[in-house]
Amino acid sequence: MQTTLYGADVVLRPATADDVPALAAIRAEPEVYARWRGGADLVAAVADDLASSGQYSYVIEYGGRIIGAIQWSEESDPDYRHANIDIYLTSALHGRGLGTDAVRTLARHLLTERGHHRITIDPAADNEAAIRSYRKVGFRPVGIMRRYERGPDGTWHDGLLMDLLAEDLTG
Repeated sequence: MQTTLYGADVVLRPATADDVPALAAIRAEPEVYARWRGGADLVAAVADDLASSGQYSYVIEYGGRIIGAIQWSEESDPDYRHANIDIYLTSALHGRGLGTDAVRTLARHLLTERGHHRITIDPAADNEAAIRSYRKVGFRPVGIMRRYERGPDGTWHDGLLMDLLAEDLTG
């Protein structure tokens, strides 16, 4: 059961089907998701994310309004157990530390409440703003994943694997 999480400035609450239109609109913003991954039917993509077994989605709220989403999943095999995070935030609020707050809040929950010792995140290798944000939380680059994901132009792009160990969490 997911619970609502409170950051310094953001609130992470479990996402519902009612949130799909707002989240799809945010994903459609060129600097949010469309630039990196695209997709013809973002409403269906968001709905699929919310319905995905083993993936947990939160709406990111700031000032009482939806500003993005953050989700996580986990590898449950005891010998490889860890969690991973993915996030997107409206471009109107980029650069204000709200994404960093959301990632830190979820990471703290995964480490302290869910008992994970390691978390991964995998931004596009050229998404410098996201990489800076994740570094502020304590994530470190592990390596480049070559031709990791297909972009909206149909070509393959590199991803950066980053991880965070419990002792690396800042703030």
